[in-house]
Amino acid sequence: MPSSTRALVQIHVCVVLWGFTAILGKAITLRALPLVWWRMTLVAAALLLFPGFWKGLAGLSARLIATYLGIGVIVAVHWIAFYESIKLSNASVAATCMALAPLFVAFIEPQFVGRRFEFRELFFGVVVIPGVALVVGGIPAQMRAGLALGIFSALLAAIFGTLNKRYIEHVGALTVTGLEMLAGVVCLTLMASLVPPSDPIIVKPNAHDTVLLLILALGCTLLPFALSLVALRQLSAFTTALAINMEPVYAIFLAIILFHEQRELNFGFYLGVAIVFIVVFSHTERARVWQNFLSTWKLN
Repeated sequence: MPSSTRALVQIHVCVVLWGFTAILGKAITLRALPLVWWRMTLVAAALLLFPGFWKGLAGLSARLIATYLGIGVIVAVHWIAFYESIKLSNASVAATCMALAPLFVAFIEPQFVGRRFEFRELFFGVVVIPGVALVVGGIPAQMRAGLALGIFSALLAAIFGTLNKRYIEHVGALTVTGLEMLAGVVCLTLMASLVPPSDPIIVKPNAHDTVLLLILALGCTLLPFALSLVALRQLSAFTTALAINMEPVYAIFLAIILFHEQRELNFGFYLGVAIVFIVVFSHTERARVWQNFLSTWKLN
């Protein structure tokens, strides 16, 4: 299997697993900050037991270590915004906001990675906006704050995804994941000393939440996060962000089945979601045809 094809398969496996993160975030009763603290702590603890993490760490410069730690703080803030979006709206709304990531990446990636600006990417990012507008009109007013946080989380996802693309070369994916998770744990632990005791960040989860947190951390975080870093070696951050647009499909489908969220959202919301995914699939098909043309031209 060609490396680019294998990378696409890998990233879509990640998307399937990420589709469950919004559902688990809804099902876990912890607030966003404690939820993210436990998610990152469990992943970091698992990686600290993995010899490959320490082997990869030994080969990194202090500058790269500091870079990955900085990216980890962005990941932590992204997850806090994402899960707070779920708590303030619902899983469907928060997951759908992630479709804006390609629009942000179209502007961010050329600056961070050093490649030329592609107007085709901007076009496919911009045409998502009408769909998002319908999504906004299709939710109750009390969910608007959750929507705003969801959009902010998409911006942060575009930033850390692009930064990972720039700095992932020749570095073990699990080492990068471990450093980024550790940075989030340290950042949130320091924050815990600043919040009032009545609203703690570090809390003991109940048995129900413990099981779901383990599934979230190991099955829906550690595995896909590391796998996505491997896939980024062969894919652009923009291609990856478009693939991740499939995440709301799974999240919305599961939210309807498990939480009956269709009762909270009107037709306009789902029409907006449909527009978003038409754009995604249109880009996918156009990219495939364009790639085939280039391959034929090179062979001739």
